[in-house]
Amino acid sequence: MRLDHVSYAVDPGGFSSTVQRLGSALGASFSDGGVHPRFGTRNFVLPLAGGTYIEVVTTLDHPAADRAPFAQAVKHRAGAGGGWLGWVVSVTDIESVASRIGRDAIDGHRVRPDGFDLRWKQVGVLDLIKDPQLPFFIQWMIDAGERPAANSSGVGRSRISCLEIAGDPATVSAWLGEPDAHPLDEVEVQWVDGDPGVTAVIFATTNGSVRID
Repeated sequence: MRLDHVSYAVDPGGFSSTVQRLGSALGASFSDGGVHPRFGTRNFVLPLAGGTYIEVVTTLDHPAADRAPFAQAVKHRAGAGGGWLGWVVSVTDIESVASRIGRDAIDGHRVRPDGFDLRWKQVGVLDLIKDPQLPFFIQWMIDAGERPAANSSGVGRSRISCLEIAGDPATVSAWLGEPDAHPLDEVEVQWVDGDPGVTAVIFATTNGSVRID
């Protein structure tokens, strides 16, 4: 299964400084991703080599933020001091995934500052809230060239080499329907002790390995 992106949640007051801090650590600049009107959140994104990306996400003063599960997940993680919210895997048939895990996929979208409307379907956010070791699933409903990870294969870009996840490999394996020894294509997963969830992401950069916890 392919990693689509990793999410880093922060409260609104620390949003800009966190974007700058992570960008500085990776030697790259994030771009404004726009607003998720259905969720009451907004993000900045950084495309990476390998077709993945990072998003730094925060909540808005918006009615949707009080009811949308994704916003609630962001608020909860930000309220605990901020950090890695979770990991997201890309699928090509989200309805079959939704049927397998017994959930309903929902529509999501956000409008980039250039006016383009990014659209996708997602499922599993409620499970992430209950058990932060679990990823949620996304299927993009737009051309590959318009996705947040587009143009991420350029020379010199960082890539995600490893996710450190505290949790139970068998539980995650059953959730993904993938072997627990290697649940992701092209990205290593290391199982560590600690509270369930993503504890750190390791990046391969032109200046060596960078670990962000």
